Amino acid sequence: MSITRHESNNRMSQAVVHGDTVYLAGQVAQNAPGGSVTDQTKDILSAIENLLSASGSDKAHILSATIWLTSMDDFAQMNAVWDAWVDTANPPARACVESPRLATNDFQVEIMVTAAVK
Repeated sequence: MSITRHESNNRMSQAVVHGDTVYLAGQVAQNAPGGSVTDQTKDILSAIENLLSASGSDKAHILSATIWLTSMDDFAQMNAVWDAWVDTANPPARACVESPRLATNDFQVEIMVTAAVK
């Protein structure tokens, strides 16, 4: 089986397609660093949609998602954005955990997904 990598550099690829599966790197709010959890979550989900599209998939094909929050106090705020975005007919398996620190202090949310190719 072939492997296709998207948005790669020397360290990592933002998306890797192997067979009928798309693996995304953990996404942070590149366009909303330091923003609210709501703004960061919206930015991340937009990036996820773009990466999935470039990889031949979409949010209806997400198999699993892992979400990291720097504080579980922000769980409801993140979920409000997630619930408005997720394909409710095809919800993925999901985990959400607290991590006291992400890549930089500007990021409060990180989301990683695995999806099937359409």
